Amino acid sequence: MNLPALKEKRIPHDPGVYLMKDSDGKIIYIGKARDLNKRVTSYFTKHGSDWKTAKLVDRISDIEFVVTDNEMEAFLLESNLIKRYRPVFNIELKDQQRYTYLKITDEPFPRLVVARRNRGGQFQGPKGRIYGPFVRGSSRYLTIGLLRKLFKVRVCNRLPKSPCLQYFIKNCDAPCIANVTAAKYMEGVNALAGILEGKSSIDSFTKDMEVEMRRASDIGDYERALEIRDTLYRLDNLRVRQKMERIGKIANEEFVGILRDAKKGMAHVMMFKRTRGVISDRKKFEFDLVADNSFSSFLLQYYSSAPGIPAVIYVSEEPESKGVLEMSLEKLAGHPVKIVHVSKQRSGERQKIIDLIMRNLAMYVERGYSPAVVELKNALKMSTMPEIVDCFDVSNLGTDIAVGACCRFVNGRPHKDGYRRFKVKTVFGQNDFAMIGELVTRRYRTAKDLPDLVVIDGGRGQLASAISALHSVGLDIPCIGLAKENEEIYHPEFSEPMMLPKSSAALKMLQHVRDEAHRFGLAYNRHLRKITRP
Repeated sequence: MNLPALKEKRIPHDPGVYLMKDSDGKIIYIGKARDLNKRVTSYFTKHGSDWKTAKLVDRISDIEFVVTDNEMEAFLLESNLIKRYRPVFNIELKDQQRYTYLKITDEPFPRLVVARRNRGGQFQGPKGRIYGPFVRGSSRYLTIGLLRKLFKVRVCNRLPKSPCLQYFIKNCDAPCIANVTAAKYMEGVNALAGILEGKSSIDSFTKDMEVEMRRASDIGDYERALEIRDTLYRLDNLRVRQKMERIGKIANEEFVGILRDAKKGMAHVMMFKRTRGVISDRKKFEFDLVADNSFSSFLLQYYSSAPGIPAVIYVSEEPESKGVLEMSLEKLAGHPVKIVHVSKQRSGERQKIIDLIMRNLAMYVERGYSPAVVELKNALKMSTMPEIVDCFDVSNLGTDIAVGACCRFVNGRPHKDGYRRFKVKTVFGQNDFAMIGELVTRRYRTAKDLPDLVVIDGGRGQLASAISALHSVGLDIPCIGLAKENEEIYHPEFSEPMMLPKSSAALKMLQHVRDEAHRFGLAYNRHLRKITRP
């Protein structure tokens, strides 16, 4: 779809949701906006350097719109539509943690089963009432077998003509042979539904069972009383777990940190749950930084699927549209929700937890990089990982021929496709500063494959010339100089040169890329001398 075709759609200026489709009519991205017209039009007027968003735009064939009364309704509608259609470019929560839904089937004698979704997000299997989500580790999930036994819910897919093993071990009353009336069977099903819905507790159900056990004993039905006693033993474990969950929900605090890897267009999120002062759970997610995918949209997607929303969420940075997000979560939770940015200026336990999260996230981001690259980033105090490093060297043999070379390393290894060699054209005589300026200008004047760090073979003078050349072509790439004599590193923001230990992996990588540039330039110089020799 192009801009003229888009304008024909007469996009409203109201708040709402937009659904982007590909040529097959499949929804590939769902977004929200305060002003649909401004937001959707911006996709087709500028992409910047966001290649993932440009890739999305290239696949758009049609766009549909759903207008809402306000921004909060757009937030919630976007979240629901993403769950339903699961567009490929939207945030998909991938984590080892899984959420489980239970289903009481809509059958004459209902069953309790785990409800499973298909790729389209729809629940599969027989029709029924869905309960959940329940997080793995919840007593409801761990004891689904126990729940079936407690409430004598059948497990067979269809009613057989003869009773199965579950009847003989007293886990089922065998409705298959009309051993129990539909009304009596539904008493257990309704009690189970009450517990899953939270309308009743294990405690109240236990009391009812104790009353029935005493009544059975009083009338001499000792077999029934013994059966209820065994059921109460089973209930005791479930009751303790439910109580601990209830206590935990009151005392829990949740902390969320986010770290972006701009180079790879990814965001990494980590969540810690603190229960009664102890870190009790950890979750890790990642998503593409494409279109409107943001910290705010992640939080809404996560908590709209989570089994419970805490009253306070502590975060490493303030999410976009914080006020609308808080109102949306409050509507989902049924209670006030506050998002608190734990600022760097603060101190205390909560700041320590956020710092711990950010250190863990840094470890995940750095895991795919060479140790030398990670060490260099930390030594130079860079905000991004210097995965791509270019090094420039000037090669002079006499005064008649001057050449230059640029060698590229990617993640600590030579990348020959990024090598460039130059014959100096505008500088005459021994002027290394000016030659470096010419090489840098020519290399990046029209280049699209920019490095994360530029290294210059030389000291402060060569470094200043390179930085000036970068600015002349509109670039602000981090740049350092590496002097040969003492292996001093010159940085524009450091007043004194830096010295790394000789055993440093970062220093060895810098030496390697500089030596490679020197050899490459020297070989070119010799080649030119050979072909120009009389």
